[in-house]
Amino acid sequence: MKKRVLIIEDNEQNIYMLTYLLESQDFQVIQARSGVEGIEMAIESKPDFILLDIQLPEMDGYTVAAKIRECEILKQIPIIVVTSYAMTGDKEKALASGADGYIEKPIDPETFIDQMNSFLPSHLTSK
Repeated sequence: MKKRVLIIEDNEQNIYMLTYLLESQDFQVIQARSGVEGIEMAIESKPDFILLDIQLPEMDGYTVAAKIRECEILKQIPIIVVTSYAMTGDKEKALASGADGYIEKPIDPETFIDQMNSFLPSHLTSK
């Protein structure tokens, strides 16, 4: 059975790239384009893990991660922040909000899957 990943991202180019990379590794991709929609999709689809942007419409990714961690049925789902927020303290802020991992944009298509896998339990990786 394919592992399901929810991408919460509002940039169409980033969604396309992430979807392409993940589907090439046999993941099933679910997409949300805002923080509010992302939380709703997470509750509805219960993905195996979440890739989360920080700069989102309606609600930023820090708030999304915190709200997901507050929801009992979503609490254990790994969250990996994929963001262009790369200033001092941004990684720590993402992890403090409930994220399990942090990957800076722009992503490198050659290394992204390995970076992502490094934050996931082995039963969720593409290897």
